[in-house]
Amino acid sequence: MADTGKYKVCVIGAGSAGIAAIKVLAERGIDVEAYELSDRVGGNWVWGNSNGVSAAYRSLHINTSRQRMEFSDFPMPDHLPDFARHDQVAQYFADYVEHFGFADRIRFRTGVTHVDPKDDGTFEVTLSTGETRWYDAVLVANGHHWDPRMPEPAFPGQDSFTGELMHSHSYTEESQLTGKRVVVVGMGNSGMDIAVDASYHAEATYLSARRGVHVIPKYVGGRPYDQIAGHERMPHWIRWPLARLLMGAVTGPMERYGLPRPDHKFAQAHPTMSSRILDRLAHGAITPKPNIDRFEGQEVVFTDGSRVEADLVVFCTGYKISFPFFDPDFLDPSGDNEIRLYKRMFHTSTPGLYFVGLIQPLGAIMPIAERQAELIADHLQGVYRLPSASEMEREIDAHRRHQAKRYVASKRHTIQVDFDDYMRALRVERRRGARRAAGRTPVDRPVASASARAARENAEPGAAV
Repeated sequence: MADTGKYKVCVIGAGSAGIAAIKVLAERGIDVEAYELSDRVGGNWVWGNSNGVSAAYRSLHINTSRQRMEFSDFPMPDHLPDFARHDQVAQYFADYVEHFGFADRIRFRTGVTHVDPKDDGTFEVTLSTGETRWYDAVLVANGHHWDPRMPEPAFPGQDSFTGELMHSHSYTEESQLTGKRVVVVGMGNSGMDIAVDASYHAEATYLSARRGVHVIPKYVGGRPYDQIAGHERMPHWIRWPLARLLMGAVTGPMERYGLPRPDHKFAQAHPTMSSRILDRLAHGAITPKPNIDRFEGQEVVFTDGSRVEADLVVFCTGYKISFPFFDPDFLDPSGDNEIRLYKRMFHTSTPGLYFVGLIQPLGAIMPIAERQAELIADHLQGVYRLPSASEMEREIDAHRRHQAKRYVASKRHTIQVDFDDYMRALRVERRRGARRAAGRTPVDRPVASASARAARENAEPGAAV
């Protein structure tokens, strides 16, 4: 086993994925330092976050039941509702850090502005304070819900629209909707939440969709939906056919609510979970509309020829995957909104560079991030080793083919995974990597030696250690 006390590891971000990584590494005796723009942990679950990039809104609740999103060794309190509110979730994360005592590993109000992988395997990390630090490994946990993606291309007349245009990222509370004629564009989870909020506070609410979705109620048969047949030992080829039968019986066709018929099967797109949207549609509080065709003055014209006057259009059109601290010629996912990572977490050509929580699961990120962190810690300690470069590339290619076959073509699905299937894949990979580490199969290039990083620190005047 490697002497991990010699390794120095940087974690970028202390949201739900970042704190899982920090906790696991610290418990393993690995020297870990984390940087967080905010003054507290929690990332997107902190409403009014001081980091300026989080996307919480007043009415936000989890779409995964608390029993399925909690960390393995720190259950969410029983007194919380099954689908907790944002402040309850944020407090849970703060309690997690306090309980395991690793807050001193996090430097708050400090961002990472640049990461430069060096030829000797070390990483030069520049902070928002102007400081430079050297690390043997970097864990990227900056999230993927902070860089808004507006419609691409823009709708005709969008630039001359005389009402207000806003991305859902900028939505924080219902007062932004009060008394307005609101068009919500997109039928993902944020779109449904904002449309429901608008139906209670706006003068009129219209929900525009490019394609139909399958809406999943949060409760089925009196139980949280994700607790029914949710287990990593049940493969997707059994789980999803059963789920399609169940959902068809519970909700019926989406067309009955005035929504477009989905052009894909249930679970072939990221799920839209809402128990309220169908009720508001059924009561006429929300008017469904097809996709936008163009803007004319203050009017929104839809592809069926209908038009409405709108004071506010909210684009719930997703996010870009962004890493502003990497040079574009090193890593730039802006084209297809994805990067090639072995098992969705290991950079294949830069040893010591890991990504935690860079997935969009049919389920919760938190247990996944915890398991990813265990795998990374195993790698740093030498008890897990990666396969050969060619095998990693083949795995990535196979995964991309599977994605193309399984999911609707969309930039939101480039990092999509099934929660239970991916959790099982990580468990299996950990076992296989342990066998590789035992010398039975080819191994990967190791993380840079701590001596290389130490030499860098000693050679750079003013470098922090």
